[in-house]
Amino acid sequence: MTRQLYTFFRSSTSFRLRIALAYKGLAYEPHYVSLPKMEHRDAAYLALNPQGLLPLLIDEDGSSYIQSLAIIEYLDEQYPEPPLVPKDIGDRAYVRAVSQIIACEMHPLNNVRVLKHIKTQFGADDAATKAWYAHWITEGFRGLEDYLARAGRHRTFCFGDQVTMADICLVPQVFNAVRFDCPVDGYPIIKRIFDNCMQLEAVISTQPSTQQDAF
Repeated sequence: MTRQLYTFFRSSTSFRLRIALAYKGLAYEPHYVSLPKMEHRDAAYLALNPQGLLPLLIDEDGSSYIQSLAIIEYLDEQYPEPPLVPKDIGDRAYVRAVSQIIACEMHPLNNVRVLKHIKTQFGADDAATKAWYAHWITEGFRGLEDYLARAGRHRTFCFGDQVTMADICLVPQVFNAVRFDCPVDGYPIIKRIFDNCMQLEAVISTQPSTQQDAF
């Protein structure tokens, strides 16, 4: 069967997976699931992914996978070239740490579900919601910038000159920051790595504005 990807153009977790698939040259058939229209809560989608989140990958053998970082590591083991996770145990821990700073510390505080909840549950207006977003983006990027600097492993990308899962997590987070008017010029390492990533065809071809459901 053809590999299937359930995605939404502005979903940063979906964006991560689109980059990974493109970088590895793995073709897929896209299925567009609108988060604003709550299509991820439709019974048909919940039958495929009971968690009701994106992305969802169904591989060629019919096996389904959820959670973007877990899927990226699955892809790296199943389709090892080109690698997105280093072989050395220490290098692997570093790449996972950078990835998880973004995916576990930053993104969960600012995803659509959280922003909607603080509006409906606590009456936050647009200004308060943006202030919330900016606070956690600032705290997250400050910590990440400092970690990258202290670790001293970055060069072209987060891990030397090798594209890894860390870069795949970084790119969508910067996209989201810019979308919410949070400048990244104050984080020179992050900004430089992002600019380098934006030269990659795997990023250029999968960014939100290129997706069919963006129109």
